[in-house]
Amino acid sequence: MNDCFQDLANAIILQAVHDYRKALRILKRYPRCEAALAEKKRDEEFFQSDWYAHLTKVDGKRLMKRLQEEV
Repeated sequence: MNDCFQDLANAIILQAVHDYRKALRILKRYPRCEAALAEKKRDEEFFQSDWYAHLTKVDGKRLMKRLQEEV
């Protein structure tokens, strides 16, 4: 059962990473895009949440910084 939980946790985090990257890329071209701004805010809140910390030991702030540098 533990492997199933870890697979689900990884999938949740990977989806958030995908969504965050997409929002950052859109905002690079369209800085006022409300949908991308809202997505970015949701993802940043998630990466700093207790739920995220429960899913992984990867530092959320460090992850966001690396994704921002990547984009």
